[in-house]
This record gives sequence, structure tokens and C-alpha cells, in this order.
Amino acid sequence: MMGRSHALSGWVAGLAVAPMVGLTTMAEIVPFAAATAGYALVPDLDHTGASASRLLGPITGLISRAVRAFSSILYAATKGPRDEDSTGKHRHASHTLAAALLLGWLAAGAGASGGQWAVFGVALFGLILAADVLGDWLLFVVAAAAFWTVSGSHLPGADAAVALQAGFDQIGSWIGAAVAVGMFVHCLGDSLTRSGCPWLWPLPIRGETWFEIRPPRGLRFSTDSWIERLIIAPVLLIAGVLLLPGAIPIVQDLAAQVIAYTDQQATP
Repeated sequence: MMGRSHALSGWVAGLAVAPMVGLTTMAEIVPFAAATAGYALVPDLDHTGASASRLLGPITGLISRAVRAFSSILYAATKGPRDEDSTGKHRHASHTLAAALLLGWLAAGAGASGGQWAVFGVALFGLILAADVLGDWLLFVVAAAAFWTVSGSHLPGADAAVALQAGFDQIGSWIGAAVAVGMFVHCLGDSLTRSGCPWLWPLPIRGETWFEIRPPRGLRFSTDSWIERLIIAPVLLIAGVLLLPGAIPIVQDLAAQVIAYTDQQATP
């Protein structure tokens, strides 16, 4: 899948998972979904042309080279008797459930070792990644969500600042989940393509340690194909709007008004 589709799928997954990890307000759910969208791009650090690899120039470029080198070594050391002859760089080590859980665990532990600023840095990196692919509107949405929550609470200035600080501190409670969910959603997205994704590594399947998980042949699609651009991406975009807190009642109300107006115009 292309970067935009991965980010959109991460955004949708973040909105769906947020209530499961105890997030309820707009100021909590939207940043969580934004971070999940960003980390849905991280597995492609094993590709030189990916947005994640180019984001910070030589810094992320160096990380990309390290990821590809590690992935190649891991593939050579763990491939099964029926695994293909491959470099093991793209869609290997970083495209596994194990990698998602490991990075999520490391992110969750960032607060214990580096404090709230380390956690905030992890969250900010995900937000910047997502905004780089989806657009700067995402930064506005995150800021607007925080403003919405504080202004809607009718708190005085000092209490509003305390509320924002409390939300800032709470990032540490969900950042690990955002990282893990985002990376795993990326793997699921790549599993829908013709190449598949070996996210069950190191579980051996049919003699392959790096067995590519994918649907039946007729349900697969090529990356950046018309199916992805005209069906999958629009569906994800619609879902990403409808899953926003309070969006469905608004849509239902608008639909009811449209139906009522149509019936009124049809009545002689």
C-alpha cells in the first residue's frame, strides 16, 4: 500500500482503538489517532523512498539504512528451508507483529526512563510523520481537539492550563498502544497486496519462517492500483470522518434534514 493509505488506515484504527484504552475526550482521541497514523508509516523505514525514510533527511536516512541492514541479517539467520532467495530488507523485520509489539513496548517504557518529554517526543514524531503524508490539516485538527475540550469545559485560564498539562502527562499511558497498533495496521494493509506481508514471523508455515500472509488471489491488489486509489483510500477517508467523536449523530441529523426537505419538495 502507498503511504497515504497506510496513514489513513492508522488514523481509522486509532479512532476505533482509542475507547478501548480508556480515551474518551476529543483532546485524547484525536492525538492518539494522529500518532497511530504516523506510526502506521514506520515499517517502511526499510525502504529508501518511503516518507518515513526521507522525513528528517540524513537522520531518518541513516535509520533506514540500519533497519535494512538489520533486517537482511535477521532474514539470513532465520529463514526456513522454503523461504525465497531474497535480501530480506523490504517487508521483512520491520513488517512483523514482533516488531510492532517490541517498539510499542519500548515507547511505553520511554516515560519511565526519559520522562514526559521523551514520551512527548515519541508522540510528536508520529504526528509529524502523519502530517507529512496526510497534510498539515492534521496539526490543526489536533490543536482544535485540545481547544474544543478545554473551551467546552468552561474552565478558567489556570484550570484550563492544568487540564492541558494533565492531557500532556497522559500521553505516556497510550503512546505504546499507538505505536504498536499503527505498525500492525501497516502489516495488515500490506497483507492485502499481491506481495503479502510476513507479519507472523518467526512462526514457521509450510517450511517458511517468513511466510507472506495474503488473501486469495482474486482479492489481492497491486500497490497504487486503481482499487487502492478509488476504493480503499476513499473508504478509509469516510471511515476516518465517521469515527470521530460525535460525527455519526451529526451525519444522521443532516441525512434526516435532507430526507425531510426532499419529501417536502415532492409534496404537491
